[in-house]
Amino acid sequence: MINVGLVGFGLSGKFLQAPFFMSHGSFNLKTIVTSQAIPLEFFPITKRVSDFKDLLDDADLHLISICSPSSTHYDYAKAALMAGKNVLVEKPFTATSIEAVELFDLAKSKSLHIFVYQNRRFDSDFLTLKSCIDSGVLGEIHTYEANFDRYKPILNAKKWKEIQAPGNGILFDLGSHIIDQCLSLFGKPISVEGEVFTQRQDSEIDDAFRLVLNYGFLKVHLNASLLMKSPRPRFSVHGTKGSFVKHGIDVQEDCLVANIWPVHSHFGFELESNQASLCYLHQELDIDTRLKTKQGNWMALYQNIADVILKGAKPFFNPEEIIWQLEIIESIKKPK
Repeated sequence: MINVGLVGFGLSGKFLQAPFFMSHGSFNLKTIVTSQAIPLEFFPITKRVSDFKDLLDDADLHLISICSPSSTHYDYAKAALMAGKNVLVEKPFTATSIEAVELFDLAKSKSLHIFVYQNRRFDSDFLTLKSCIDSGVLGEIHTYEANFDRYKPILNAKKWKEIQAPGNGILFDLGSHIIDQCLSLFGKPISVEGEVFTQRQDSEIDDAFRLVLNYGFLKVHLNASLLMKSPRPRFSVHGTKGSFVKHGIDVQEDCLVANIWPVHSHFGFELESNQASLCYLHQELDIDTRLKTKQGNWMALYQNIADVILKGAKPFFNPEEIIWQLEIIESIKKPK
């Protein structure tokens, strides 16, 4: 059994992480650092504390999960490793690639594991797209476009998200996910160009971006905005033999906020109306069909964490990919 200490009980801690720790038989969510009350109907035996140091001093904890503001990730992760704890860090992992390298090296030197919460490798839409690409039905991919659009014209009530601080801004937030998905598919690009900009009134941070990752024949376009009332396609991918276009987004977050947990049979299934359009050439015939969306499965991330800690399995992500991700963000965010 892996005893877990969770830092933070906002959206990520309360909805995206705690239900998975509670639903997986290998984890015991022992303690949460938060000023909020913990709902006993969902977390009957979990202890609430107000100080991060309480986790560091608890000899029974095996894993500390960090869901605190982005600017604290490096300091908290380093302190947890120094205290002999394995660590899971919400994205962005750190604010700089140098900090990321340091944390990976520190974990290795102490024979500990440090994980990054790149849960959207296990989104329903991305799993469906990856399966389609791997099947070869699209041929050689030449254009890959991913959009992560939301409509949030009102500034976030969490003020720490709306100020200039290390790791803040949409490129670190939503960008971390779609960059990570791209790197997991295609590896490190030859070159990157793009820009971040601000669209919402009175915003102090970047709340939109566009990136172009050059892979030679393949060109990748990544975009996000918090001011898209009608979002662009989630994925639009084109190859020498066919095209894949997908609207709508994985529903796991919506399920969790509605207290539909991973143990429920209908957890993670998108509406049929969000099925992808797949057009391809087969035996000189043009096929135009709809592709059933796979079930979203963020639990795969938690299963991997358990397997790594308890069985010595290989982590699902390569630390190099996390470092590349941060280098890409740094290259776009640096003053021109």
